[in-house]
Amino acid sequence: MIQRKTCGLLRGAATAVLSLGLLAVAACGTGASYSQALIDRAQAQGTAPDLIYAVEVPGFELAEQSVGVVGDDGFGATYTSAGRQVELHVNRGTFGDAVCAETPISDADPGSAVTCDRDEAGWYRSGGGRHEYVAVRGDHLIRLVGRTGEVARDALKSAVAGARNAVGDGTSTGDGSPPPSPVQRGDLPTHGDMAPDNHVGPGG
Repeated sequence: MIQRKTCGLLRGAATAVLSLGLLAVAACGTGASYSQALIDRAQAQGTAPDLIYAVEVPGFELAEQSVGVVGDDGFGATYTSAGRQVELHVNRGTFGDAVCAETPISDADPGSAVTCDRDEAGWYRSGGGRHEYVAVRGDHLIRLVGRTGEVARDALKSAVAGARNAVGDGTSTGDGSPPPSPVQRGDLPTHGDMAPDNHVGPGG
């Protein structure tokens, strides 16, 4: 009787651990990626592959119709939740302490002062009823902005810190088809200096 009870407890514990593992895998696989169709659409509009980023904003979902080009080759997407929204913008450029307070926040009340607070994620900026995080990645800027009463600072920070390029190696062809395969040549030997075999058979 003791042995059966012990085995039952072990099986229950194993099931609980497995369930938690499945939940963790499911959580990691949601909210931070785009379909290939959305990526291809953005590229067809002129967005550069290295500027297509995805974020995960807790409690918000991607508005797919918002995904597209911004400016010449930048990228934009909007995440929404019950009438609230957070906007993602990725453009080439530079940023720093010297320009933080002088750079207006998107859609903020005109003439509003901008306050800046730099931390490990980037620059947190607020003013005119809006706030945003700006992160520098190589030669481009990732901006995540929303209204101060609609999204928390911590949510913006975690989202911009976890932003990742959604294209990978950038080999999308823009029409949903895979990149062309290398042409297979029959005149390349498998040994030697790999020079083409131009040997002429009998009769020239």
